Order: sequence, then structure tokens, then C-alpha cells
Amino acid sequence: MSERVIPAGRGGLITLGAADALWAGLTNDSAVPTVSAAFTRSPADAGAGYVLLGGRVVVTVTTGGGQWGVPEAEVRQAAVGVNMVEMDRRDLVRIGSFGGAPKQKQNDATLLRWRQRIARELQEVGDVERAAPSDEGRLHHLAGIDWRRVLVEETRDRTVRAWRLPRAVVRLLDAAEHAETRWLQAARTRQNSAAAEPPSQRQQIRAAGGRQPTSPHSPTTAPRPYNGELKELLYSALSRKPGISRKVAEWMCAVCRTTPATVLDHCHEHGYVRAPVCQSCNTQERPDHLYSNDIRVASHYTRLFDTHTVDWLRHWHRCPGCRTRTTLPLPHLAAWTAYIACRSLRPTHRAPRGRKPCGVLRVSWTGSQNAPRSCLFTVVVDFCPSGEHRVLAQVPYREAAERFGTWLAETAPAVAAAAGPDRLDGLPTQPRPVIPDTNSDGQALF
Repeated sequence: MSERVIPAGRGGLITLGAADALWAGLTNDSAVPTVSAAFTRSPADAGAGYVLLGGRVVVTVTTGGGQWGVPEAEVRQAAVGVNMVEMDRRDLVRIGSFGGAPKQKQNDATLLRWRQRIARELQEVGDVERAAPSDEGRLHHLAGIDWRRVLVEETRDRTVRAWRLPRAVVRLLDAAEHAETRWLQAARTRQNSAAAEPPSQRQQIRAAGGRQPTSPHSPTTAPRPYNGELKELLYSALSRKPGISRKVAEWMCAVCRTTPATVLDHCHEHGYVRAPVCQSCNTQERPDHLYSNDIRVASHYTRLFDTHTVDWLRHWHRCPGCRTRTTLPLPHLAAWTAYIACRSLRPTHRAPRGRKPCGVLRVSWTGSQNAPRSCLFTVVVDFCPSGEHRVLAQVPYREAAERFGTWLAETAPAVAAAAGPDRLDGLPTQPRPVIPDTNSDGQALF
């Protein structure tokens, strides 16, 4: 480390250059790509009183001679947080096509607002590869993360462009944005409190404490775990209550339990609130492509029905309607039927490392969950390398529900024990029907 370190007698502060080198060295082996100039390159601004590193706010302090420093301990703690993140480059989240991204206001220049920043960057550049790291005045990182190294561009029909980031990076950036918002709220609260104090008292505080940082140290109470406080409440009533958005932000995500919650997830079939979740988990349960009655079963269902099954089953069964009927909402049950119940029927093809499942699974349905006798799932394989489109199975809704109940008892006994029996008492007299979304993005149904 070539930068001069400010003596420890000044609170363990190091210069911004030294902090850059320390951050780069500590995160060199992190799964999430980081930058080597997190404190001195745009959009970091020491004069704002803080710099974001991962999901942490690091306070900047002005010292004698106008030099800026940061607490070394906070840089190290931020690096530990980033190094603990596991990233799967194939587990991607769509962050937008950015057709009409809003322009950032002048007074918001220091805020992360990472989705808007990425949108503006990609719109200005037009081509991600032209966004050279050495371009002056251009965005170089977000919260110390080099997002461009993991950005994936997609093009459909040679005209529609979309971009995706790994889910772990999305969660980290969401956490950074949440931390910044709470930090700024606490800063304003402290400033207002200080302004209300008598001048003599403020002078006494400054005299007793010596030199004060430009901005307050990391403040407020951390989001708390969700413990069923919203159990069996109807979303239609709760969503209209004043201040519900601020209340949601007081919890950690009820699914991943690592990121602050941002939205209320609810069952569109029965209308009940499930739990507060983060944006990443809220996106996770949506299909990649959704048509009027058609789902493409993409790779992210591995997480829902294999690697993190129990967490998701427990979350879905927070809805009293799904729990008492020991089933899932219609689109979830359709995806489960294709991915799990029909797994043994899916053909395979030779691949360099053994055999590979054929094509892409798709499941469609006729009828509705409100008329289970007439509801039928059809599981198909598209894009077969041999040019075939195979119909694997047609499964009646009731049979799919029975298979799911059996599988649930084997996979998540505790969730199954809390489910059933199938009854109607206590449920809404007119359950909300599934409303398909025909724009192929699948945002409305889930």
C-alpha cells in the first residue's frame, strides 16, 4: 500500500487512495467483481459525507489541511460483506430494456438509484463495449461493484434489447440503495435535532467532542426479521394503508433473509399477503415468458423447486388459501408439474459431459383453478435439437394437485404438516381469478 496512512490517533482513518488500494486488495478474490477506485472514481463523492461499498455506508471525514479520510475498520467490514456473497453467473435477473428511463434530477446526483444509473449509462453509450473504464466523467462503478463485467445483453428479433445481471449483484445493489436511504434519513433527523438545540449547547458539544465528521456515523436500527406480523391479512386492504411502504422497509426479506424488503408479495389467486420480500426474490418466482396461459419453465426453477425448495414452499403457504388446499397457485402448480412431476419423461441428448435434457420445457393450461374438473396442464418440450416439439404429458389439475401434496409431504414435512385439510371456511367468498399478462413479461400474474 503506497498511500500514506493517517496516524491511528485520528480515529483509525486512512486516505481515500489508501482505502482504494485496501478495498481492491481485500476483494480481489470475491465472486462479485469490484473496482480498484471505489472512493476516487465516479460516482463516489467524498464531499457527500459517505461512500457506498457493497451494502454498507462508509463515512468520509475531513481532516487537517482539507484531506479526506475514511475509517479503515469500515472498509474492512464492507469487504467482508462482499466476500461472503456467492454469485451464480447463470442465475440472472432482467433489469430492464430501458426504453424510457427517467432522467436524474440535479439534487439526486449523489444517490445510488442503480437501475436509473445503469439505464442512463447504456442509453448514452448505445453499446456496452464502448463504455471504457478510462472515459472521464462516465460512470465507473456502483457501490464499488464493477457491474459491466457481469452485465448480459439480450436481443430479441434483432430490435428489442434487454439486459440482465446476476441475482447476487442485484441483491447487493438493492441492499446498498436501502442502506443509503436509511443513512440519509438518519442524517436529516440528526441535523434537524441539532438545529433545534440552543446555540450554547451545540458549542459545548463541539468543544467536548473536538473535530466532528462531516456527516453522522452509520445510524439507524437494522431491518428486523419477519415473524408473521402480516399473517392472513388481505393485500387489497393492507396496500391502501398510509405508510405501508415505509413499514415494509423495516423488515428483512422473508425468503432470502439477507436483503431488506421492498415489496409486499401476495397471492394473486386468493388475495392474501404472503410476506415482505426484496425485489430480487419478488422477481425470482416470475416466469421468464408468460402468455395468456403459457409458461416457459426456465433454469431459475431449479432454485424454486430444488436448491431452496423448503424456503419457497413455506413462503407460498403463508397464503391461507394455498395452505388449506395443500396446493400452489395455478401458474406455480403448472411450473411444478412440468419441472418435477414430468421430469422423468423429458428426453435427453448426448453432450460433452454426459447427457443434456432436451430443449426447453413449456407448460400451458386450459380452464381455471376455479373449475378444477375442466383444468388441464399440457407439458411440452420446445427447441429440441432434433427439430421435434414433443408433448410429454397432459395432466388434469386435480391429479397435479394430488401429486404435489405427496411430494410436499416428502420434501418439506413441516410445511405439509401445517397444510390442509381442504376447506373453504375463512377464505374469501369470491377468490380473485388468475389474470393473465399478455405482454410476455409476466409481471401481473404473480
